[in-house]
Amino acid sequence: MTTADEALGPSARLLRLFEGNRLTPTQRRIAHALVQHAAEAPFLSSVEVAELAGVSQPSVTRFAVALGYDGYPGLRKQLRDLGLAEPAPGGSTAAESPGDAVRNEQQRAVLAEIENLHHLADLLADPEPVARAARLLAASRPLPVLGLRAASAQARGFAYFAAKVHPDVRLFDEGGSMLADRIEQVAAAGASVLMCFALPRYPRELMDALAVARDCALTVVTVADSAFAPVARMSDLLLPAAVGSSLVFDTACAPMMLGRVLLQAMCDELPDAESRLEAFEQTATARGLFLD
Repeated sequence: MTTADEALGPSARLLRLFEGNRLTPTQRRIAHALVQHAAEAPFLSSVEVAELAGVSQPSVTRFAVALGYDGYPGLRKQLRDLGLAEPAPGGSTAAESPGDAVRNEQQRAVLAEIENLHHLADLLADPEPVARAARLLAASRPLPVLGLRAASAQARGFAYFAAKVHPDVRLFDEGGSMLADRIEQVAAAGASVLMCFALPRYPRELMDALAVARDCALTVVTVADSAFAPVARMSDLLLPAAVGSSLVFDTACAPMMLGRVLLQAMCDELPDAESRLEAFEQTATARGLFLD
C-alpha cells in the first residue's frame, strides 16, 4: 500500500479497489457486501461472500474475474494485502461486533446504525470528494436539491439548512410529469449542479429525472446508500453512506450525517455564509421565532 492508502480505513481502501470497474447489478451487490464487511473480507470464503450478498457462489467467482483476477483466491489475496483487518483501539479488531452479546432486536438495530456511521467516518478519511462536492454546490446559482420518496426527508433537511447560507436553493421532493419541466427550468435559470439524495427503493422516476439533468448538462452530485447503487451511472460524483435495514423501515442516519458534512463544507466555500447566518439570527430574535 502507498502512504496515502494507509491513511484510509478498510472500507475506503476497498472502494478504491473497485473504482473504475463496470460491474453488473449482481456484482455491485457483492462489492457492497464486501465494503460493509471490510474487516472480515480477507478471511471469507467465496461461499460466505455469496451468502452475505445473497447471490450464488459462481457469481462471486465471476466478480473476481471481472476485477482482473484468475478467481476468488486471487481477489482474497489482494484483500489481505490491503491490510483491511486492522486492530481497533483497545486491542480488538473491527470484525468484532459490540452487539454480539446483545439479544434485544432494537439494540441490534441501533448498533448496526452505529456501524454505518463508523463506515462513513472511514470513508471521510479522504476529504477530497466532499470538498469537491462542496465547491460545485456552492458555485451553482440556483442550487436544485432532489430527493424522492424515501429520500425526500434527506433532501428537505439539506435544502432547509442550505437555504440559510446559499442565496437560491430549490427543493424537488415530488415526482410526476412536471419534475422534468422544473429541472429544465432550473437549468435555464443558470444552475450548474443538481444535488441528489437517493435511497432504496430507488424510484424509476428518479432515474428519469437524473437523465433529464444530464441532458441539461447539470453536474449530478449524489448521496446514495452505496457506491454501487443504480444511480451511480447517472452521477458525476457519488458519495456513499449506508442505510440500516434491521427494522421494518430503513434507517438513514449516515446519509443525514453526510448531508450535514456537505453543508459544513459548503459554508467554507461560501464567503458570505457567516454574515447570512448572523442576519438570520438577528431576524429570528426580533421576531421571537424560537422559544430558547
